[in-house]
Amino acid sequence: MDHLWFRAKSYGWGWTPVSVEGWLVLGLFLVGVGIDVAVLIYRQQHGSDPRRAMISFLVWLGILVAALIAICFMTGERPRWRWGD
Repeated sequence: MDHLWFRAKSYGWGWTPVSVEGWLVLGLFLVGVGIDVAVLIYRQQHGSDPRRAMISFLVWLGILVAALIAICFMTGERPRWRWGD
């Protein structure tokens, strides 16, 4: 891929967005997490089973995180543990 959306971090393991597309993906991820939290709070305040609400929250959070990691792998540098340049 010529145009990277995510660059490997200089220290540690992971990515940081370096293009508009990368920032949009990260923004959409944060919006998704916010919606997931709002749904959890709503369900807890309106008498839903707390256990089912938490399981649903964790499942959707796992899906969002897995999607973000998959996009980072597909559109970014290969990560490895780094100790700086």
